[in-house]
Amino acid sequence: MFNTRYRSNSLVLVLLLAAATQTCWAHAVLMDSTPKLNSTVQGPDLDITLRYNVRVDGSRSRVMLVAGDGTSMPLTLAKQAKPDVLQMHASGLKAGTYKLQWNVLASDGHMSKGEVPFTVK
Repeated sequence: MFNTRYRSNSLVLVLLLAAATQTCWAHAVLMDSTPKLNSTVQGPDLDITLRYNVRVDGSRSRVMLVAGDGTSMPLTLAKQAKPDVLQMHASGLKAGTYKLQWNVLASDGHMSKGEVPFTVK
């Protein structure tokens, strides 16, 4: 009886760990960005870097720059130097609030999205 209970508990533990691991890797999570979240940066030109916790497919990922007045423009992604990093450049930014809206395809096939608000002075 002890042996059967031990096996049953072990199996449950293994299944829980497997499920937790799948959940952890199910989506790309933004780990770091330039500009930083809610930061103030100097314009009018800005180099942008987004670093994720997993590899992302740059050819299927999109980043939009949205101004405070609601106008938006897609940013052209540079060729990926690292598999977990997207880089781009924005120019001609006027003083005001902006946000980067990103939508990326992670290496496991899941789409993730988010945004990075910032201010240009």
